[in-house]
Amino acid sequence: MRISTLLSYAGGFKEAVKEVALLEKAGLDMVWVPEAYSFDAPSAMGYLAANTETVTIASGILPIYSRTPSLLAMTAAGIDYLSDGRCLLGLGASGPQVIEGFHGVPYQAPVGRMREIIEICRTVWRREILKHDGRYYQMPLSQGDGTGLGKALKLINHPVRDDIPIAIAALGNKSVEMTAELADAWLPAFYTANAADAVWGDALRAGAAKRDPGRPPLEIFAGGAVAIGEGLEDLRNLARPGIALYVGGMGARQKNFYNDIFARSGYEQEAEDIQNLYLAGDKEAAQAAIPERYLEDNSLIGSEGFVRDRLQALQESGVNALNVSMMGQTLEDRVKTCEQLRNIVDTL
Repeated sequence: MRISTLLSYAGGFKEAVKEVALLEKAGLDMVWVPEAYSFDAPSAMGYLAANTETVTIASGILPIYSRTPSLLAMTAAGIDYLSDGRCLLGLGASGPQVIEGFHGVPYQAPVGRMREIIEICRTVWRREILKHDGRYYQMPLSQGDGTGLGKALKLINHPVRDDIPIAIAALGNKSVEMTAELADAWLPAFYTANAADAVWGDALRAGAAKRDPGRPPLEIFAGGAVAIGEGLEDLRNLARPGIALYVGGMGARQKNFYNDIFARSGYEQEAEDIQNLYLAGDKEAAQAAIPERYLEDNSLIGSEGFVRDRLQALQESGVNALNVSMMGQTLEDRVKTCEQLRNIVDTL
């Protein structure tokens, strides 16, 4: 079971990369590099490639609307080259507020576009001449579009790998089904072991039934914050601001994917209450409305026995890779937490 974490560079990017290098030695297998509407992820991924040795470097995630499919493929191939085969291309649709507000691109047909992008990327990595006549992308452009001078080309360089792993950050049923069919990894949000089958089970099974048997099993990343020891339960409350932000305010009232997942996980009334409070400006009340039971189910914070039980529950629900955040006031504390988690995972 691989252990991954999200790169957090609020305290400085170069400092964050130094921390990843130490976590790598403590047992970290993979780091996700966020983008959203902050600095671009590929620049940071290249820097990580130069300052780490073994961790997989994943975009977490690149929005599919901000780059052409060919550029996504070129970027992944370039980072894979710099890192000696350690790149994972994490893709997602983001949401209308970011895509239309920050990028100025219509938020349309995310599932159909993602399906074509996966096909195009794999064609580019195999160094095949790129000819794609899809519903959303045409390479070269069709006659009557553009100048008519487009030429079918293939990637100049020889990639380190001709099949770079692709992870999808998917939430909706159609997107999750497509992920289970085509992708190499799935990065869900607000995943709880006891609700996973009710929320996503049908979609995962439908996609798996169409999956190419020649591809490895889908890697499913979930976990939460980690702190291992006695009397640490109050640390679970540190997740309240982030959960309230996503469930309450990440998206419009009528289109908030995270709120939908929270509601479908058995917290329908709480999801409505959190959103109403957050959008009314009462963030503290929105945080207080998050149930204690959810914080317990969505974290790895507690005694070693508690953490081991939660890991086993995640495994039984289908999770075969971890996406966690290491708790700790100091770098030394977070490295120790990573070592503790590694030791438990290796004995499951």
